[in-house]
Amino acid sequence: MDTIVSNSALLFIPPLPPVRTVTSNSYSPTTSALALSSKKLFSGFFYSSGSQRRQLGLRNSSSSARTVPKFTVASGGGIQQINETQFQDTVLNSDRPVLVEFVANWCGPCRLISPAMEWVAQEYRDRLTVVKIDHDANPKLIEEYKVYGLPALILFTNGQEVPESRREGAITKVKLKEYVDALLESVSVA
Repeated sequence: MDTIVSNSALLFIPPLPPVRTVTSNSYSPTTSALALSSKKLFSGFFYSSGSQRRQLGLRNSSSSARTVPKFTVASGGGIQQINETQFQDTVLNSDRPVLVEFVANWCGPCRLISPAMEWVAQEYRDRLTVVKIDHDANPKLIEEYKVYGLPALILFTNGQEVPESRREGAITKVKLKEYVDALLESVSVA
């Protein structure tokens, strides 16, 4: 018979002190987490030792200290935020090209390109209208234009989507300028 020797037994890993101990005969992660405290948020994982349940890992903290800030993708001076009811008048009936940006408050890349989009709105204000549409608040437009990734940019002119104008995902300011210049050249506005 072969013997396997491991040096992991030689390592001493001291036990972590429990953040909070909960005793319960019927254990489930949900009920135990709720039983810990209604005023504290706990991060970590549970392990079982007989009838005791212990939570290990990260520290506990008050809910106010763990509140996740709500981000918004705000529209600046050059970008108008519109909804489904304004889409026909603002985008489809416009006499100039309209660059539509589909965004969401929870979308990190949307927040990332927001300053570049503000720059585009200001830089091209005499040749292009830039509008922003909230993904979550306008599901009909999302479905109609098949927006699958965010942020999504689509150029409209004469009431129609410009072929091959669709772009999804984050983009640098330099690439955004190249993209807009190429689009405006293709629709003979530049």
